[in-house]
Amino acid sequence: MTHVVAEPCFNCKYTDCVVVCPVECFYEGESMLYIHPDECIDCEACIPECPVEAIFIEDNLPAEWEGFTQLNADMCNADPPLPVLTEKKEPLADS
Repeated sequence: MTHVVAEPCFNCKYTDCVVVCPVECFYEGESMLYIHPDECIDCEACIPECPVEAIFIEDNLPAEWEGFTQLNADMCNADPPLPVLTEKKEPLADS
């Protein structure tokens, strides 16, 4: 099981979650963040830190966002690779 960043993160990219991650499994896309499913250790530290409630345990992901599980995996394994995000950054202007 892994954690999944879902639709509420789209066009916001708050990074409060990133700074509490002990394994640096967040990747930065153009419009949102992603969690690498093979690197996440399911510690749940990120969930309460997300101000838009966009992070879910895979089993608790709402049905309408089911596709985000595969999207997170695909984006974290993109070629060229997305950057790993380890520090807090300013959110997108639309946040």
